[in-house]
Amino acid sequence: MNGWKSMLKADPTNWLLEEDNPSVRYFTLTDLLKHSDNASEVAKSKQQIMETGIVPQILSKQKSGGYWGIPSDFYVRSKYKGTVWTLILLAELGADGKDERVRKACEFILRNSQHRESGAFSYFGTDEKGGRRDAVIPCLTGNMVYSLAQVWSSGG
Repeated sequence: MNGWKSMLKADPTNWLLEEDNPSVRYFTLTDLLKHSDNASEVAKSKQQIMETGIVPQILSKQKSGGYWGIPSDFYVRSKYKGTVWTLILLAELGADGKDERVRKACEFILRNSQHRESGAFSYFGTDEKGGRRDAVIPCLTGNMVYSLAQVWSSGG
């Protein structure tokens, strides 16, 4: 671990462990400092992700159907504001897949974006019958597989 620190002018660890950004704190504890998920400090920071900071702010804007913005516009026109982009962000921030709101977002994407036959993800769905085959794109599929795996592995 000292290898990466030797390339810096100062050690940022204390700054990364500050409690004002629970996601950064959590990933510092687990990824940089290699603390166990069972460690009390790790569990506390994981819980704080869902209680303070940006994650609860994002989740407060979610609609009851599990989406953000307009349900049919989960990807293209709502670039970086629609449900797809919000789910990617929640996964990157370490949102807990046990949280009902996170699960609803995942279920919305699976219901509306996933093409039933191939399992790939589409930027256009058809009335909750899944994504259209002609609108399946690899980058969206990769992002959704990653995001779903991240939030589900964190507790879902």
